[in-house]
Amino acid sequence: MAKFIGLLLIGELTALAYIGGVAEVAILTGISYLLFPELAALSYDVFTRPTGTWARAPFLLIVTPLLTAVIGLLIEQHLGYSAISVLLSIALALLVIKLLHSPIAPAIPAGLLPIVLEEKSWLYPAAILFGTSLLVLGLYIYKKVFSGLIPPRKDPENLIDDIVEQPPGQYVWLPFFIVFLLADVYLAKLTGLRFIMFPPLIVIAYEMFAHSDICPWAAKPVLLVIACMLTATAGVGAVMVLGNHPASAMLSMAIAMFIIKSFRLHAPPAVAVGLLPFVIEHPDFRFPIAVSAGTLLLVVTFFIYRGGVQKK
Repeated sequence: MAKFIGLLLIGELTALAYIGGVAEVAILTGISYLLFPELAALSYDVFTRPTGTWARAPFLLIVTPLLTAVIGLLIEQHLGYSAISVLLSIALALLVIKLLHSPIAPAIPAGLLPIVLEEKSWLYPAAILFGTSLLVLGLYIYKKVFSGLIPPRKDPENLIDDIVEQPPGQYVWLPFFIVFLLADVYLAKLTGLRFIMFPPLIVIAYEMFAHSDICPWAAKPVLLVIACMLTATAGVGAVMVLGNHPASAMLSMAIAMFIIKSFRLHAPPAVAVGLLPFVIEHPDFRFPIAVSAGTLLLVVTFFIYRGGVQKK
């Protein structure tokens, strides 16, 4: 137990150092998308669970987000931002995940982010490739350095179970997922708060519906809303107080990790929410409001699903 707790702390510190390093490169190069928000979720998970599902798929960890990023960029270049382009990017990202048999669900936001932010530069997928490749390299070194501390996958001390499985074989959840996406897009268009459909929300929703029996945040939906609101607020606050700086990115991620640990809610995508303000121009209080609204809509839809079809 003590060895596992020590490894968990080392993993968290390594994830923070990684995000700080990527943030520094992003600032030096002026390419903000190097700090792709889902890198927070990916780094947090692979460094704290080096035998977990994402950590065991290094090739797919690089390839899946790259492919979805290219698809999202092409959609943005040809269609621009619209409900159709948003839904098309999500559908194609899910298709990529299915065809590759990839467990890397955070690849979905890689296709959505350029559309939401109206990014048309090919530097975007290049930035995604750089960040994930650096993460895989860091993970390889991490496993070599701490090999003596990492318990085998089935060891009783490996306390955090795998939470992300292969694409599901049954799709009774799919209509509810689609209804949620349509309602979320409509609400975003109606209110003008584009980040009601914030990219990590799609990962959160996909795991809740597709893997509701093992997804840890599916068991705590109310806490999920609070956690996402708080991590979004922390991210905006860090940018407004400290500016776009590596220290503020690390602080935002540290606060997010503290929040989900305090809630005993293993939800890596919630950590990613806190980094979104670092790729948004002039983030303000509207961002946590939008995040809260989108997450609340998801939870309401999930309650309907869980209370109806899932119980049958």
